[in-house]
Amino acid sequence: MKRTVLSVATVMLLSACGGDNVNNDNVTAEDSNNETNNEEHNNESNEPEEDYANEESEEADEMEETIDENEADEEAVEEEPEILYELHSDHTVRPIDEADEQVVLFTIDDAPDSHGVEMAEVLAELEVPAIFFVNGHFINDDVGAQELQAIYDLGFEIGNHSMTHPNFSQITEEEQYEEIVLLNDKIEEITGERPRFFRAPFGVNTDYSKQVVEDEGMQWMNWTYGYDYFAEYMEKDALAEIMVETELLRNGANLLMHDREFTKEALPDIVSGLREKGYDFVDPDTIQ
Repeated sequence: MKRTVLSVATVMLLSACGGDNVNNDNVTAEDSNNETNNEEHNNESNEPEEDYANEESEEADEMEETIDENEADEEAVEEEPEILYELHSDHTVRPIDEADEQVVLFTIDDAPDSHGVEMAEVLAELEVPAIFFVNGHFINDDVGAQELQAIYDLGFEIGNHSMTHPNFSQITEEEQYEEIVLLNDKIEEITGERPRFFRAPFGVNTDYSKQVVEDEGMQWMNWTYGYDYFAEYMEKDALAEIMVETELLRNGANLLMHDREFTKEALPDIVSGLREKGYDFVDPDTIQ
């Protein structure tokens, strides 16, 4: 648009300035005076046309800037996810209205320890959403903070799993508050977003911790089942089999796993096994 306006302006100027040019070696004094007067007249008449062209150019520039700003604003505004599920008191997710019932929720605790980013990459490749529940002692240095940011940037929900992984029944209310709120602050400092979900270490919640979670605008959850903390399932194949074949698997199940190498290695088989049984995976963004 800007180039078109400038081109038109150039044509106008050329037409105005060049139309009455005289090229004659035998010009009389009177002719010379007339030519001078004509040029002065042409220059005067050109001024408003040139001003008009400049105004058109400036308006075009402003229009381009406005369009660019509007496009940037549109890109910056993300669509709000549709709410499809709600968290129930038994820690399962239940569909709202017509949402798919045959789903499970993936959750990864104790991240980012040693394999959190790799697990996130595997799940991203498999197109499986999940909540990564973070401990504060893993993100206190630059490496841990960068790993948390990497998991977040891959599109995963970041949950609060306390600063130092204590048993909440064995610490004071002040300590419980700090374990939750200080970690929320730390996660927000790194990712720009406060967690929406809290999972207490060992699944031990107190009345006070539940109140803090509510005051923070969060929801707390435990899990339906998990096996990678039992010795007999600390191996890829055994873990993959039990996670898919357990009698505890049901619609809306909340699956607990941890930041462990053998769990990372089991993820593809767990995902494929659940899909073969007809299960899909809940995106935490769609939980009310």
